[in-house]
Amino acid sequence: MGVLKKLTYSILPDELTINIDALNERFERVCVFNSNLQTNKNNYLQTSKIIALGSTQELIINKAENTLEQLQGFYDQRKGWLFGYLTYDLKNEIEELNSENTDELEFPLLHFFVPKVVIQFDETVASATYDNDFISEAEADEIYNLSVSPSIPPLASLGQTLLREELKKNNIHSKITKQEYIDSVTQLKQHIRKGDIYEVNFCQEFFATNASINTVDTYEKLNAISHAPFTAFCKFGKHYLICASPERFLQKRSNTLIAQPIKGTTKRSSIKIEDEKLKMELQNSEKERSENVMIVDLVRNDLARIAKTGTVHVDELFGIYSFKQVHHMISTIKCELKENVSFTDIIKNTFPMGSMTGAPKVSAMKLIEQFESSKRGLYSGALGYIDPEGDFDFNVVIRSILYNEENKYLSFMVGSAITDKSDAEKEYEECLLKAKAMFEVLG
Repeated sequence: MGVLKKLTYSILPDELTINIDALNERFERVCVFNSNLQTNKNNYLQTSKIIALGSTQELIINKAENTLEQLQGFYDQRKGWLFGYLTYDLKNEIEELNSENTDELEFPLLHFFVPKVVIQFDETVASATYDNDFISEAEADEIYNLSVSPSIPPLASLGQTLLREELKKNNIHSKITKQEYIDSVTQLKQHIRKGDIYEVNFCQEFFATNASINTVDTYEKLNAISHAPFTAFCKFGKHYLICASPERFLQKRSNTLIAQPIKGTTKRSSIKIEDEKLKMELQNSEKERSENVMIVDLVRNDLARIAKTGTVHVDELFGIYSFKQVHHMISTIKCELKENVSFTDIIKNTFPMGSMTGAPKVSAMKLIEQFESSKRGLYSGALGYIDPEGDFDFNVVIRSILYNEENKYLSFMVGSAITDKSDAEKEYEECLLKAKAMFEVLG
C-alpha cells in the first residue's frame, strides 16, 4: 500500500447531491453510507456521508474456513481503510452451528475491499483520501467532482422512476404463509415455556425471481421515505445491498466500544397527538421493555469478555427514537477494551448481534435455523468500515433490499422478537410494518 494522501474541499451541505448513478456506472465496488444527519439526533453519528470507490485489493470468502483469521491477516497487512460486510452465517465458524436453508442470493460469506478513494462529508468540509500507488492527485480530484456533480437530485428523480422502462413491477412473494408464521410462533413459544430460550428473533423472507430494478433509483426512494441513520448503497460487482437500517451493531472509538441494539417497535401516526400516544405506549410497554432488557443483558455479557473489568455500563436504557416509518426503543451499552484486543477478537465475542438472535444466543440460533425457511446470508449481518486508525462502525443489515443482478433474485427479510408474551397476529403485523417501506419502493 502506498502513502494515503488527502484533498480537502469546502462544501455547502444543503446543496450537496451525491451522483450515485455516475459512481455506479464507473466502479465495480461502491459503498455510499448516509447517516441523514439532518433528521437523526443519535449522539454517536460521526459523519454526514462517507463513500468508498474502486478496489486495490479485496478479500472474498465463500466457505467458512479460518474466515476471521484471514480477515485479520488481510487487515494487518494493510492498516488502511477497509469497507465490507459480514454475513449472519459467519456464526457457523464462531459457534458449532450450520446453515442448511435455501440461499438464492448467493452472496459471499464475507467481502471486504481496500478502496482506491474514500470521500467523507461533514457539515462544511469534504475530503478525498486516496492511495497514491493507484490514483494520482488529479484523478482523485476528478473522482471527487464526479461524485458531487449534480445529476437529478434524489427527490426530483422519484417522479421519473415510474417512467423508466427497466423498472418493471416485481411480483413479490412470501416464503411462508401467514398461517405458517403463526404456527411457528406458537411452537417457538413452547420452547420458551420449556426453558430452552427466553427470546428469539424470528424472521421471514419476501422475494422476487426474474426481478428487474434500477438499483440507484431504488436506493434513493428507500432513503427518501426512511431517512435512517445507517442507510447505504453498496455495489459488490453483481451483488447489491440497498439498506435503510436504523440500527448500529458496533462502533469503536479509540478504546471505547459502543453497541446500540433495537428491541421495541411501534407504528407512527400522521396525527401529532396520536403519534405521541403511540410513542408513550412503546415507552411504557412491559412487553417491549422486557424484550429490550433481555438483549441489553446479552450484549453486556458479550462485551464483558473483551472489556476492562468494571467498564461495561448502560449509557441509555429504553431510549425512544422516532423514524419516518416507526418509533423504536434503543439502548446504548459501552465499554473500554482490554489491551491488545483485535478486530476479529471483538467480532468473535459479539457476532451475530443479540438483537437479531435472541437469548441465550446459541440456543436461539439453533431454533432460528430450524424454524426459518431461508438462509439469512447478509440479512442480520453487519456492514461497515474500518479506518486507518483501527476505529470502525458497523450497522445491522435490516430494512434492506438485497439483489443479485446476475440471477435476477431480489430479497428482503423482516422479523420480530418472540417472547412468552408475544401475540402471533401482532408479531406478524409488526413484520409487515417493518416491510412497508420495501413494499412501497418496489411497487
